Amino acid sequence: MNKKRKIVVIGGSGLIGAKVANNLRRDGHQVVAGSPSTGVNTITGEGLADALAAAQVVVDVANAPVWEDKAVLEFFERSGKNLLAAEATAGVKHHVALSVVGTERLLASGYFRAKLAQEALIKASPIPYTIVRATQFFEFVSGIAKAAAEGQTIRLPAAMMQPIASDDVATVVAKIALAEPLNDLVETAGPDPIRQDQLVRQFLEATGDSRSVLTDPGALYYNIVLNDRSLTPGDNPILGPTHFKDWLADLTKRSEAVSK
Repeated sequence: MNKKRKIVVIGGSGLIGAKVANNLRRDGHQVVAGSPSTGVNTITGEGLADALAAAQVVVDVANAPVWEDKAVLEFFERSGKNLLAAEATAGVKHHVALSVVGTERLLASGYFRAKLAQEALIKASPIPYTIVRATQFFEFVSGIAKAAAEGQTIRLPAAMMQPIASDDVATVVAKIALAEPLNDLVETAGPDPIRQDQLVRQFLEATGDSRSVLTDPGALYYNIVLNDRSLTPGDNPILGPTHFKDWLADLTKRSEAVSK
């Protein structure tokens, strides 16, 4: 496990990708952060062969730029096919991909249908793989609130979640990238189950947001009907150490420091 290797992180300039790349560099590995901004484009194929030359591991944490049903499916299918073909040519030994806990339970959404199609491409490829499914990130709570807002009211279900800090996701993904391929799915989640309405209430209170949360069993999550299994992991997920209350406290401290 201490052997230094070349690892390509697709989506390496994004929220998770940049953290994964930094973690792997700190361990002494040669890391290529691949994204269109660095001349590596999985849709057009630009720069892929050069980036993957002599790479042992590829970590794919790229996300679609738009979430319209047809566009997001096209993104993940074209990106996945191009990337896996380039990996086969380069002799890559481990493909690691980031997906979402509950993907197969959220297929009313075109985004999750596209993620499932991405997973199917990976499983059908001859390249050894590990798919890491993560729960929703703490950093996305503000987006959940925005999507459910009706003026000064945020209408949310009380469905159970188990969100995780992006730092903890990146730690898990980097560790998986250095391990042997599992040819299987693994799940990672935060340490604390919490209901979605309570999650957003705590976020609003901590950030001084005066909007109120209305608990509505019929409220949708990005147009999806949820139950307590929709967004929660199965047995024995890899648990991140960061508690939401501690993350909120750090967020408040950072906000106060910026405002001074």
